Amino acid sequence: MELWPGAWTALLLLLLLLLLSTLWFCSPSAKYFFKMGFYNGWILLLAILAIPVCAVRGRNVENMKILRLLLLHIKYLYGIRVEVRGAQHFPPTQPYVVVSNHQSSLDLLGMMEVLPDRCVPIAKRELLWAGSAGLACWLAGVIFIDRKRTGDAISVMSEVAQTLLTQDVRVWVFPEGTRNHNGSMLPFKRGAFHLAVQAQVPIIPIVMSSYQDFYCKKERRFTSGRCQVRVLPPVPTEGLTPDDVPALADRVRHSMLTIFREISTDGLGGGDCLKKPGGAGEARL
Repeated sequence: MELWPGAWTALLLLLLLLLLSTLWFCSPSAKYFFKMGFYNGWILLLAILAIPVCAVRGRNVENMKILRLLLLHIKYLYGIRVEVRGAQHFPPTQPYVVVSNHQSSLDLLGMMEVLPDRCVPIAKRELLWAGSAGLACWLAGVIFIDRKRTGDAISVMSEVAQTLLTQDVRVWVFPEGTRNHNGSMLPFKRGAFHLAVQAQVPIIPIVMSSYQDFYCKKERRFTSGRCQVRVLPPVPTEGLTPDDVPALADRVRHSMLTIFREISTDGLGGGDCLKKPGGAGEARL
């Protein structure tokens, strides 16, 4: 008995569906990769939807509101509850520099939950070439820096300092410079602090609790859970000079690390994904 070509296709799709279903229910690692694949693919699709809407304005920081609106729902798809505390610490009118810890691409969920108006991230230049997501970010005014070319990075930061003051823009920086899965914080790079001192604007530290409750790359675990985002009081920079930047960066990191431990060690578990103070994942001041 011969099957029509369409029947063969349907049979292959059914077998593929059965295989994927089996992997989903029987393999936590497969579930992790499925979820991360959908997460990244969904963001690229949403970026495609955002591009024509943002293109009406051209490259404009106000387009960040469109991206935020499109991305806010993702936490519901994954059953992640984001709790924000301290939002009253955002200055209502003046420009400032936000510094936040950086754990994974899931930081986007916490960022979109608390992102102030007219605030754009400073991102590595490689993101600009990330397909539709790169173009959408460019249209939203995201500032791209080539970290491998120090001279260019310094030049861009000087331009950003002027933009902060003349265009009432806020910037969001991950001062660790790269993602950190070790349950602590890497030493801070000082670019964000030089920027704040040069512009004489306050620093707003933001701490996202460990994702141990629902996510661990090492264990290939991605479930539902909760994340707390804590906005700390502004750190003034008026009167500070470049010579004060190292002490300023260390002081801000210390305060953020203290809060990170406080909101990440509440009995939620997490195994190796959350190192204890002084352990292998700790970067000392």
